[in-house]
Formats: sequence, C-alpha cells, structure tokens
Amino acid sequence: MARARPPASRCAVRVPAYLEGSRARVVAVLEELIAEQRRRSPGIEDRTEGRLEGDPYGPVLYDLMLDYPLREAKGLRPALCIATCRALGGNLEAALPTASVLELYHNAFLVHDDVEDRSHVRRGGPTLHAAHGQAIAVNVGDGMLALTLRPLLANIERVGLGPALRILEAMAEMSERTVEGQAMELDWIRRNTWELSDDDYIEMVVRKTGWYSFIIPTRCGALCARSDPKVCEQLERFARDLSVAFQIQDDVLNLVGGADEIGKDARGDLWEGKRTLVLLHALRTAAPADRDRAVAILAKSVPEVSLAGVPSLLARLEDQGQLAPAGRAELERALGLAELRSAAEVDALMELIEAQGSIDHARRRAREHLEAARASLEAATRPCSTPATGTSCGAWSISCWSAAGDRV
Repeated sequence: MARARPPASRCAVRVPAYLEGSRARVVAVLEELIAEQRRRSPGIEDRTEGRLEGDPYGPVLYDLMLDYPLREAKGLRPALCIATCRALGGNLEAALPTASVLELYHNAFLVHDDVEDRSHVRRGGPTLHAAHGQAIAVNVGDGMLALTLRPLLANIERVGLGPALRILEAMAEMSERTVEGQAMELDWIRRNTWELSDDDYIEMVVRKTGWYSFIIPTRCGALCARSDPKVCEQLERFARDLSVAFQIQDDVLNLVGGADEIGKDARGDLWEGKRTLVLLHALRTAAPADRDRAVAILAKSVPEVSLAGVPSLLARLEDQGQLAPAGRAELERALGLAELRSAAEVDALMELIEAQGSIDHARRRAREHLEAARASLEAATRPCSTPATGTSCGAWSISCWSAAGDRV
C-alpha cells in the first residue's frame, strides 16, 4: 500500500525514535509491575534478588510474561496513547501506566491468538505455546490480563476519579469488542464461510483489531489529558478508519512479505484459513470451479506444530526409496494428513489471489480508509498546538499512521 505522507514541515516527530522511546518506557513499567507482583505473591515476599530455587511461579508464569514484550516490535498501541495525551496537553506520567496496560493486553491477546490460530512463529521466534506447551501459554496470557487491573485502579490517584473510571470503562468495552471480533473470525473459519462482503470483513476487523489497537489507545490518551469529549469523538473516527487501513496492509504483508520481514509465519493467514479482505475478494470473483477448489482447501485443518514437517518428511523418504508409496499413503491416512492443509494447497490459494487481482483490490480499499482517517484527523486537530512536544496533533498522528504499514 502506498502510504500517504504529510509535508516534511509537519513531520516534527521522528517516528522510529518516538516509538522506540515510548516502548522502552513501557517495558520498564512492565518489568517493575511484574517484579512487584512477584514480591507480593504469598510465600515469596522476601525474594527480592532474583528467582530462588523452588520458586513455584517464576519459570512457568512471571518469567514468561516478558517473553513477547521483549521481542522486537514497534509498540504502536502505547505510543498512540502517549502521543494522544501529550498532543492534547497532558504529560507523560499521566499516560504511561495506561499505555503499559495496553501493551500488556496486546501481548496477552497475542499469546491466546497464537494458540487459537495454531501459529508457529511470533516476532521472529517460536510462539509461546510452541516453546512451552498450550496449557502454560494460556495461563501466562491469563496472568498478563490479571496484572492489568492494579495500574488501572491506581489511575484514581494519578488522573482523578472521573477520568480513571472512564479509562476503566474504556478497557472493559475494548475487551468485549475484541473477543467479539475474534469470535466472528473463528466462527467463519469453523463453518468455512466464504460468502462475505468487504463490509463484513471491516466490521470484524474493527472489533478484533481496531478497538484495542487504535480506538481505545487514542481514547485513553485523550482521557489522561482530560480532553474535550468532542475531540475524543473525532479522534475515534480517525482511529476506526486507520485500524482498517492498518489491518488490510498487515494482511497484504502476510502474503507478500517473508517470515523475517513480518516476524511470523509467511502466508500464515492462508495456512490458518483467515477470511482476509484479500481472500474474500478472490473467492467472490473466481470462476465457480476455482472457487469450489479453494473452498475445499479451506475446509481442511491447520497442521499442528508436531505434524508440521511430517508430509515433507514422508515425501523425502519416498523419494529416497526408503518408503513405498503404499506405505506413505497408509501413514498419511493414519495420521490424518489428508485432512490437513498442505503447502501445495496454500500455493494454489495464493495463485488464485494473484489471478483475481485481489492484492490490488485490498490496497485500493486501504487507501480509501487512510484518506478517510486523514480527513477525520484534520477535523479533530484544527488547530491543536502541543507545548509538551513542540508539534501538532496532526503531525504525531499522521506520523504514527505512516509507520502503521510496518510490523508492530
């Protein structure tokens, strides 16, 4: 997607440096939050110098909570919260705990999503469940969500009772919308639904990604700054459209980028059967025979991590003469490999997408939402000077969205 950029004179914020600085502050808060929780845990209050032998929690809980946050990432969500607060006249200290909670939510959602999607790679490394098992991964995600409550309650002293309660209410609404969006997508995959429009996809994306990645970070930043409710409403329109553009671009990168570039499984969305705007366009516009074949492929299951290399292993053994064709077929039936999506079938889905021009269609739709986001942003930030940062609301927001096409 060609990313629209504002004139250089408006880009007072250096996006990479701003994101890096925000993320470093947030990680420091998370490290202290987890350390404080370890000290608070019954039975280990006195263990203040690292994990002692016999610690029942550390190796399978608290040590793992920082696994994903410490991996390479942009930290877009907390940066949006902080930038919104500062752009509207608030200070860093008012927004930092709430921004850190957003990052904790994000990484907890990623841990759970990876289990649900059976993903193998996250941010360039093995997913938490691939490295430590599903049960431990799910519990770590649950623990991260549990840790979000204390900082939100502490906001009462930091920003006042009214804003603190509104931030808490925003987080509750964010959680509800996010799991609703995830439920929509999981149900589409379960029922192998494909007769879906771009609008259906957008509704799902706004719920699953938009609320916790853009809408609530900007709303909470504005609440930390005690901003005018009308400005909050206009910023939410901006955030909604930006979230759609962001997710479409992320879907495109998943198809055209390599694993090193995107930090997760290349073409993972096709392996998982996700109903992206790209795939839905290809299915809607394909010839009936091609569509039927694609739908049949999508009806198959995703290979488990433990079985991921088995089909290629059996093929190699057959090629080397160490396994007869009949023996290979028998093993494939016994392991249920015929019901699993294969690499050749994922390639076939990609060929259909390319033949239907679906990536170009997705990029056009992303540009439409990007321009709508720009219009909402300019309406919300005219004029809006920011003594705290020396820039304008428009500058930081457009800068953040110009970075939104990258991996976060």
